[in-house]
Amino acid sequence: MSYKEEDLIQLSGIQHFAFCPRQFALAYIELQWKENVFTTEGKILHEKVDDPLLKDSRESIIIWRSVNLISYRLGFTGRADVIEFRRSDTGIYLPDKFGKWLPYPVEYKRGKPKPDERDEVQLCAQAICMEEMFKTSLEEGCVFYGEVRRRTIVRFTNELRNQVTSYAEEMHRLFKEAITPLPVFKPHCKSCSLFDICLPQNIKSKCSVNNYLKSEFR
Repeated sequence: MSYKEEDLIQLSGIQHFAFCPRQFALAYIELQWKENVFTTEGKILHEKVDDPLLKDSRESIIIWRSVNLISYRLGFTGRADVIEFRRSDTGIYLPDKFGKWLPYPVEYKRGKPKPDERDEVQLCAQAICMEEMFKTSLEEGCVFYGEVRRRTIVRFTNELRNQVTSYAEEMHRLFKEAITPLPVFKPHCKSCSLFDICLPQNIKSKCSVNNYLKSEFR
């Protein structure tokens, strides 16, 4: 399947969807957002690396920062924090650079490795975009976690790729039908910046917007 330009949605949404489909819908469909200490710290960390005009070159590595990404297969558009191009016979040619270079995506996160796959699917989605854009194949990338100051390698397995594709399809379905899923209260809800907007402990049954509003005003 291939999406059109007008159907593209933000790649960054896949991390929110993996964490909670309702959070994704509130932020990307209803356009509701609220900062907390975690989102603020994350924004500060990204400001340190998101300079699209800054490109570093070393003997065996070339670094591009804040790179625009797009995939018509996934229907995503977004931005990569950092792409490290490493010398490789299976790589691609870069303007004004000798030899071949293989893209290696690097995503920056403020915290530490998560208990779920939300960071992995976001990085893999970026890699799929790069494969489509650069006409190449990528095996791995990494996530740098600011709290522990280290990188975690992510292998782009078939299982992870299939998970990205499945998430992307469901995200597009929700977006097209303007659906905001009902909340499912879990312990991680309390760390969500949208907790007071989502009201996961208050909205427990499926109802129409009209009926919900009537019950509130009643």
